Amino acid sequence: MAEPPLLDGVRHRYVEARGLRFHLAEAGEGDDVVLCLHGWPQHWYEWRFLLPALAGAGHRAIAMDLRGFGWSDAPRDGYEKENLATDVLAVLDELGTHRVKLVGHDWGGWTGYLLCLRAPERIERYLALNILTPWIDQRVVFPEIWRFAYQPLVASPFLGYRLHTSGQLVPKVLVGASAVRDNWDSETLHIFSDNLAEPDRARACVQMYRTFLLREQPEMMRGRYVRERLTVPTLHLHGTADTALLPKMLAGWQRHADDMRVELVEGCGHFIADEAPALVADRAISFFSAAT
Repeated sequence: MAEPPLLDGVRHRYVEARGLRFHLAEAGEGDDVVLCLHGWPQHWYEWRFLLPALAGAGHRAIAMDLRGFGWSDAPRDGYEKENLATDVLAVLDELGTHRVKLVGHDWGGWTGYLLCLRAPERIERYLALNILTPWIDQRVVFPEIWRFAYQPLVASPFLGYRLHTSGQLVPKVLVGASAVRDNWDSETLHIFSDNLAEPDRARACVQMYRTFLLREQPEMMRGRYVRERLTVPTLHLHGTADTALLPKMLAGWQRHADDMRVELVEGCGHFIADEAPALVADRAISFFSAAT
């Protein structure tokens, strides 16, 4: 693979944890750590706008490539999101960092919620971006299930793999699921699509969705998280023009959260960190500065 793209003020390092090598991109210094977790079909570069902004506000910002993505190792299995959360905790342990502020989008956002539920003592505050909460109301989501027709395609062992290695799927997803497209230039699209076209990473993308559809989704439907309570102060930003994860699908979170606020961002699609980077940075800096 090509080396990670260069970004002013950002340095790169690798951490060994759980027998895997994880790639981290960092900006800023100090002990006030903000950890950023990307979604599909992206990697650490999703945070190209946020990392410098957080560093400029006095934070040490770290963007971690999840297993199988970016420049982290891509094993053949281990893509249950609870296991990704275990990866994150292991990396933090290796860094000697006990507590962080957290940002997560898409699958990184889902993993972020799981981290808050499992290890609230490790997460000071959580900024979630365009992802559903673990308390999905099936009565709201089921009539819209057709919006997730792409998931079986991505999860297909042959077709999903070929869609990624072709290099054509990722740009179509990134642009097609965005309402604001100004920041999607050819170079940026290639930075994501070329990386996920690499065979091991393409297989990892398939496994992310196969694991969800075959194992995690059935457990959620049986109420896997229904008794879990969110105690970490949380701000959830959600673009109203997300055509898959509709804002109404967030319904019911109030019964499960002690200190959570949802802000709907008008005219923004699924890739909110790319579409509205100034807004995301503003909310992140103000939200994290309010931490006690």
